[in-house]
Amino acid sequence: MKNHSVEKIGGTSMSDYQSVRDNIIKKHDGNSPYGRVFVVSAYGGITDKLLEHKKTGQPGIYALFSDSVNDSNWEDEIEKLKYQFLAINQDLFIDRALGKEADQFIERRIDDVKDCLTNLQSLCQHGHFSLDQHLIAVREMLASLGEAHSAWNMAKLLESDGFNTRFVDLTGWKLEQQFSLDEHIEKAFADIDIQNELPIVTGYAHTDTGLMSTFDRGYSEMTFSRIAVVTQAAEAIIHKEFHLSSADPRLVGVRKAVPIGRTNYDVADQLANLGMEAIHPKAAKGLRQSNIPLRVKNTFEPEHTGTLITSDYVSDVPRVEIIAGCKGVYGIEVFDQDMAGNISKYDSTILATIDRFKVNVVAKDINANTVSHYVSTNLKTIKRIVKVLEESFADAEVNFRKIAIVSAIGSDMQVPGILAQAVNALAEKNISVLAMHQSMRQVDMQFILNESDYDESIQALHSRLVEIHDHGRAICLAS
Repeated sequence: MKNHSVEKIGGTSMSDYQSVRDNIIKKHDGNSPYGRVFVVSAYGGITDKLLEHKKTGQPGIYALFSDSVNDSNWEDEIEKLKYQFLAINQDLFIDRALGKEADQFIERRIDDVKDCLTNLQSLCQHGHFSLDQHLIAVREMLASLGEAHSAWNMAKLLESDGFNTRFVDLTGWKLEQQFSLDEHIEKAFADIDIQNELPIVTGYAHTDTGLMSTFDRGYSEMTFSRIAVVTQAAEAIIHKEFHLSSADPRLVGVRKAVPIGRTNYDVADQLANLGMEAIHPKAAKGLRQSNIPLRVKNTFEPEHTGTLITSDYVSDVPRVEIIAGCKGVYGIEVFDQDMAGNISKYDSTILATIDRFKVNVVAKDINANTVSHYVSTNLKTIKRIVKVLEESFADAEVNFRKIAIVSAIGSDMQVPGILAQAVNALAEKNISVLAMHQSMRQVDMQFILNESDYDESIQALHSRLVEIHDHGRAICLAS
């Protein structure tokens, strides 16, 4: 274990260079700013434009390109995005000579991508070539533009502000040889003196197998995690625009939502399952196995120590630590009288269908003749899944409805009567529980609700399980 840290800066934070420089890069304790590696995300909203909007699904350049071999709508969008990149540069670089260099760097990258896509589109108009075979490479190439842009800019801006920086480009741009992720990192860091220079690393890293085929939009967290593991970091740190808090401050109020302070990787996994990632579970796995603690900090409150996530932490008294949840979820219910005694056959077919459409399962319920899966996707995909299931199970009833999931999470929730408290808190607000689930491991309780009840459910559970049971300290942690 070495004495450096590996730190990831999120997209919203990256969009505020002054705050990043003053609150993260500069050391307020007077110590050296070096001994740290920074892995950066694309500027806020850029990856949505390159791929598709993460929350709404609105198509970006990738989605437009992949939907048709014949039209050129994507070309107009890539030109619009180029001007957005240049507008960002204009805001960042006071030194126009350096700004011009920044413009030339990203323009070359964008023009190269545009040429590649044009040639690929032309090639795939012939019957011998299938666009589908190349789409994952297209997705990765487009994604890499965002992090290349932000990392290059940050390295140059910090250099102009007196820091000894190194732009570390892991995007594999015009790379002649393919490497695994760990090999790519080892080669990139072979001659870097972490104690005397600041490596500014692209959040996207090219590998021989491709990061996005496994991690999709979680690729930057995997890059961050593997850099920490390969370089044997003492600590991994994620800088976000908010604290990990006992609940969403926008729902329960800024005064009531408290920073978590401490939790464990198990709790982080539960949050990730709800789409409220502290870190991608597979990225967390490497940190956990290497015994590297993860700290999540608020970029705009640099003096706050943030939340420390370790493998062995268990709350000193059993309690709920987090009230979190997700909307935009659909429940798919398959009922068949013949299912009794043969559930595994049905469940395996249902899961295979959901996997085929690359949809994330948030939760599931099973009884004698019914299997329900709660999945995070859009209505169009749900209808496609339901159609396939109706064809697979001709005698079954297949139904779906839009729902929300609200969860109470903690490192140790073995509190007698806690489930009753939670249900009563919801009942007092006239909130109907459509389904609920609590595992034997006692780390979470999940409530399936009407989506319209989401906000009030968060407030009710936070009030009952966090605020009332304060005992002079926060008893809840969160999203």
